[in-house]
Amino acid sequence: MLTKLLQKLIEPFRRSIRNKLILSMIIISVVPIIAVTGLAAENNRQTIETEVISTSVSNMKWTAVYLGDQFAKLNNIIYSILISPNLKDYLANSDEGSLSTQFAAQRGIRETLTNSFYSAGDQISGLELYLVEPAKLFTINGTQDDIKSVAGVPDLYKPLIEQNQDFIIVTDSENHDQFKLIRSINRFEDRQKLGTIALTIRWSMLDQTLELIKKGEAHQVLIAGSDGKILYQSEGVSASEKTMKRIEQMPDKHGYFQMDGQYVFYDTIDPVGLKLVTIIPTSFINKSAQATLHFGVIIGAISVMASILLAVLLAWRMATPIVSLARSMRGLGLIKESEVPISNRVDEIGLLETKLNNMSSRIKEHIKTEYSMNLDKKTSELKALQAQINPHFLHNTLQMIGSMLFTKKPTECYDIIRSLSEMFRYIIRNPDDLASLKAEMDHLHNYMRIQQQRFATRLHYTTQIDENLLKCPIPKLTLQPLVENAFIHGLESKSGDWIVSVAVFRKKDRVVIEICDNGVGIEVDKLTQLRNMLDGESGPMWTDGNRIGIQNVASRLYMHFGANHGIQINSEQGKGTTVTVQLAMEVGSQADE
Repeated sequence: MLTKLLQKLIEPFRRSIRNKLILSMIIISVVPIIAVTGLAAENNRQTIETEVISTSVSNMKWTAVYLGDQFAKLNNIIYSILISPNLKDYLANSDEGSLSTQFAAQRGIRETLTNSFYSAGDQISGLELYLVEPAKLFTINGTQDDIKSVAGVPDLYKPLIEQNQDFIIVTDSENHDQFKLIRSINRFEDRQKLGTIALTIRWSMLDQTLELIKKGEAHQVLIAGSDGKILYQSEGVSASEKTMKRIEQMPDKHGYFQMDGQYVFYDTIDPVGLKLVTIIPTSFINKSAQATLHFGVIIGAISVMASILLAVLLAWRMATPIVSLARSMRGLGLIKESEVPISNRVDEIGLLETKLNNMSSRIKEHIKTEYSMNLDKKTSELKALQAQINPHFLHNTLQMIGSMLFTKKPTECYDIIRSLSEMFRYIIRNPDDLASLKAEMDHLHNYMRIQQQRFATRLHYTTQIDENLLKCPIPKLTLQPLVENAFIHGLESKSGDWIVSVAVFRKKDRVVIEICDNGVGIEVDKLTQLRNMLDGESGPMWTDGNRIGIQNVASRLYMHFGANHGIQINSEQGKGTTVTVQLAMEVGSQADE
């Protein structure tokens, strides 16, 4: 099915140089435009991609610096508490001194924490101080100012106390919009963990800075810990574990990579060691290039249409004289009358067209002359042949009529005489004319009426004719000579009954005439020789004395109707011969009756 469809698509270009030229011109003109437009669009996309990457890397760097400054300010709050004399006094007097001294130290540390909390403004929403000894937890926020004793290290501070870490940042388990910056309190002499200071900070304080690198809803901006876990993301779908694991494995502190249809940029926030991550989909870059791409496509489409139109016009003008030349070649018929066209071109194609037309005219004139001479010759031969009807047949017929006058009724004698008269009348008419199949059958019936009178006891003649085909044109003296050959070469040497049958029927688009006899048949070698002779287009007009031979019939069929119409012979020795005449239905429409 696909092969047939492909053949149908290719066929117009195989048979027409004009179509080939048009297609070639379109390809030559359109393909470069499409290629240039595509390359320009891709080049533009790559330029925008490079610009987005460069801008994003730069923005990530400066945003990380700004975030580092904000975390440095938060660390300064913690450092101001660490170096506070009140903290030092409280730690020194926690186990020693009077109750009044301890109370004064505790009040001093509360004042320090309160002053630090309120001096920070909106940057922090709470502050906690945990001291291992004397196991106290100070909590300061907008609604609470509390001191309480705790049994054991709170879970939040165990990583610092038990795992010997200096600081950690964790998301608030009770409120995910906040995080805690926790730093340990170390004894200067031996770095022993004395406690922790924790600042509760709203993530929203970082949003204004994060907006520097967020360029639309398609961008994902987040902050992750050193272990690759996401700590904060303002909005959007969270990054995949695969992406975060890749960031964790990157050896550099900052950079970018591409994976899963997205660009991932990362940088480290000093001094806290957090990862700032921005994820930009590849579609964002493609979308940025769409405006330029659309403009390029419009210009390209206009250029393609203009190129196609120009290619068609040029190809049409270039191919028109070639097509005219081809049509002149196609019109090089046998005797077809036509005027020689005059070319208006002065180039090589015009010269070729003029010379070809002149040559065509000369060839046609030569063919016409030769064909006419050959046809006149064969017509003359046929006329000469008709003028001397088989004397043996005529002698036998006259002898038979003479004997009938003594033995038969006058009407029977008259029928035979009339049949012979009709045969003479039909024969002496112009042999160049075509006759209808009905006229040929009537002539054959007259001949067979005489033969049946001669061989009444042994000859059996039958016909089977499609009456709708009797108007079909056929050369005169086609059927009777074939039947006569059947008598001479097939039946006269056979003993017993003779059978001759004639059938006329339609087979697809052809009229088929079959003449069958039960004679002695034809030898294989002679049959092969006869078939080869019939396949030729020329030869003697008769092959058996003064009788019209079978090759004569075949030659006249060829002259009138062409090579597609002719005679076929099938024969088997001892069983008989079948001669088949085939005519096309469309051959001619009028014939002499």
